[in-house]
Amino acid sequence: MDITLLVLAAGMGSRYGGLKQLDQLGPGGETLMDYSVFDAIRAGFTRVVFVIRRDFEDAFKEQIAAKYTGRIKIDYAFQDLDDLPDGFSRPADRVKPWGTGHAVLAARNLIREPFAMINADDFYGRRSYELLAGYLKDCRTDLLNGCLCAYPMCNTLSENGTVSRGICAADEAGNLVSVVEHTSLKPDGDGVVDENGDRFTGKEPVSMNCWGFSPALFPELERLFREFLAAHGNEIKSEFYIPFAVDQLIREGKAAFRMLVSDAQWFGVTYREDRPGVVGGLEKLTHDGEYPEGLYR
Repeated sequence: MDITLLVLAAGMGSRYGGLKQLDQLGPGGETLMDYSVFDAIRAGFTRVVFVIRRDFEDAFKEQIAAKYTGRIKIDYAFQDLDDLPDGFSRPADRVKPWGTGHAVLAARNLIREPFAMINADDFYGRRSYELLAGYLKDCRTDLLNGCLCAYPMCNTLSENGTVSRGICAADEAGNLVSVVEHTSLKPDGDGVVDENGDRFTGKEPVSMNCWGFSPALFPELERLFREFLAAHGNEIKSEFYIPFAVDQLIREGKAAFRMLVSDAQWFGVTYREDRPGVVGGLEKLTHDGEYPEGLYR
């Protein structure tokens, strides 16, 4: 079965201070997307769809996507603030994107097969794509089901500021029960604390927006986006997030999601100060033979 990698690459990364998607972090000048596509290809993905903005389409195609030509099929979807259901319009002063749920909906007319969804500015590691591919190759397209590839919280924190993470819970069968967002998480002694003073061990599985979905997701996602707009559409900073949508579908009893936990190395560049650590981590993985020097030579 064909499986697609959906890469959300339309965000600017305001805390990082630049367009993270184009930042060259690998020893050969690779971006984090270069590693994602490389890992996806060797895990068996057959197509990649990039969700981008029209205003940096040319730069993206020239600097990023050109190197993948001939290695995997490539398509593009465009996230537009005015791409809204009938009866809704954006506030005149809104400039913030509508969130990851809206970004996924941008690809609703392109994807008819099982697909994985990732952030463009995260490094998820080879094992995560193998887990996703293993699930998606047996995923029925007529059922609303999917999976989450989670990571231990302690592996996803930043030494340079706080982060927000969706803490996941699963039942005895390994099915996702809930994803609860916690903000302002930071290391504290031998554990982790959030803005409310709640403490965690750091071993809790968290969502890093590494999901697998059936295409049956799209109609339900459109419904939930309508409900979101009816409640929050006049707010200039409200966002429609994929974890919130998944949590709602689970609570409604409309979907089942398997929770997979990856032991792969994860890197992120939430803040500019995170960059040296990511560069060093990628250099080590290359030195250890996990990746060739020059992914697309």
